[in-house]
Amino acid sequence: MESSKNSLIPSFLYSSSSSSPRSFLLDQVLNSNSNAAFAEKSPAPAPAAARASPTMMLSRKNFLIASPTEPGKGIEMYSPAFYAACTFGGILSCGLTHMTVTPLDLVKCNMQIDPAKYKSISSGFGILLKEQGVKGFFRGWVPTLLGYSAQGACKFGFYEYFKKTYSDLAGPEYTAKYKTLIYLAGSASAEVIADVALCPFEAVKVRVQTQPGFARGMSDGFPKFVKSEGFGGLYKGLGPLWGRQIPYTMMKFASFETIVEMIYKYAIPNPKSECSKGLQLGVSFAGGYVAGVFCAIVSHPADNLVSFLNNAKGATVGDAVKKIGMVGLFTRGLPLRIVMIGTLTGAQWGLYDAFKVFVGLPTTGGVAPAPAIAAVTDAKA
Repeated sequence: MESSKNSLIPSFLYSSSSSSPRSFLLDQVLNSNSNAAFAEKSPAPAPAAARASPTMMLSRKNFLIASPTEPGKGIEMYSPAFYAACTFGGILSCGLTHMTVTPLDLVKCNMQIDPAKYKSISSGFGILLKEQGVKGFFRGWVPTLLGYSAQGACKFGFYEYFKKTYSDLAGPEYTAKYKTLIYLAGSASAEVIADVALCPFEAVKVRVQTQPGFARGMSDGFPKFVKSEGFGGLYKGLGPLWGRQIPYTMMKFASFETIVEMIYKYAIPNPKSECSKGLQLGVSFAGGYVAGVFCAIVSHPADNLVSFLNNAKGATVGDAVKKIGMVGLFTRGLPLRIVMIGTLTGAQWGLYDAFKVFVGLPTTGGVAPAPAIAAVTDAKA
């Protein structure tokens, strides 16, 4: 069973990295007490003052956290294999979920572009079914899958990297005190990179979905778009995309980490370490869904701008504001987007953490960060 499971993913995601100096140090730290116990035939309990806590022995500049291990697996936290696993988990979580909700996204985009025709969610589905048939609901699924897979890889992989980097720069005391700012800064930095990867695919997707007859999908839509507007046209919507996605992602990660921590603190009687993996993944989905509602609200005006600019050749932000109106920017298509983004974000966190558990890593959030633990331990020493 184990070998069949391992064969599903690249070996570097679950292979042991214990030969590295950092991992060797980690093994020494975590196993120091158990090794001492086996060194004597009849060991006597060591005095409490003489026993060194593993967290006390960790460097204050390298917050190395032990991850759960399973037979045949062993990924060191913050190692290259760890970031590779997070990147691959991001591909699965974002690419698959966005592709699945393509019908909702299709109706939402058309409600934003042509509200006179697509007046409601139900009428929007009815019009699409009548005019394009069932196949029309999945128009644009290829650029959606490719674009959001690329975005997810950068979003989750770089978030873990920047969160660790900013924690190291801040030091244990300030990281514990300003952890929400660490989450916000890390997620914003990651999204800047992720949107550069997403933008060309998003431009083609919106054009395919909102202009029937423009193209069947990515293969013919991409060259047709470039021929019409040049390669620069693919990034015409990058500014509004940043305006939509950076606040969205900051809310997505910071609120998720906070909500999950609150769930474990106030709603679940047992510590996270004593909860089953199924319960932990349920918490990830619930925290992600609530975070998604907040995400949809703060990023919706920019979402309307992105849809408008990618649909109309040569349009500007001023044209969009004049045509849609300030109230329309905040409200047009919002109910559907709340449902879509809430479900989407919950599923993304569920899939992402499920993959992390699969490769032997802990789920995201719910415990005090390593810097906080190290700071408290040092204060007591």
